[in-house]
Amino acid sequence: MVQLHNRFSDEQIAFLFQAYEQGLLSREEVQEALHIHRSRSFVLLKDYRKDPDAFTIPYERNTPGRIPLETEIAIKRELLREKALIDDPEKPISGYNYSAVRDRLRNQGIKVSVNTIIDRAKKLDCHKPRKKRKVHDREVLTASVGA
Repeated sequence: MVQLHNRFSDEQIAFLFQAYEQGLLSREEVQEALHIHRSRSFVLLKDYRKDPDAFTIPYERNTPGRIPLETEIAIKRELLREKALIDDPEKPISGYNYSAVRDRLRNQGIKVSVNTIIDRAKKLDCHKPRKKRKVHDREVLTASVGA
């Protein structure tokens, strides 16, 4: 479902809450018109009651949509460093530790999720896919339990 701020304007929502305040609409009717649940309707109603004239439902994204170039470069540098460790036959490291990469980036002041690191690792060929399980095709030849 499309988000509330995309479906209705601030004036439309304020009109519905004004009708609710005057007793022309019930809470259930307002919820049904806005396609929201009870708890969300009370949060919006509380905001409306604070200042009906300045009521708004803006969408404010907390984080930017894209990662800065400096962060991308740092991720690449750390992944290639990890790949060098894995490719070194003298070291007993056999797999990638993306959480350690995230922690090293965090120590540099870069906050990024492990999922982002894994995504970049796949693009840079710094990723080992999971081993496929062998098919269990053996046949039981006895009727005895545990034999």
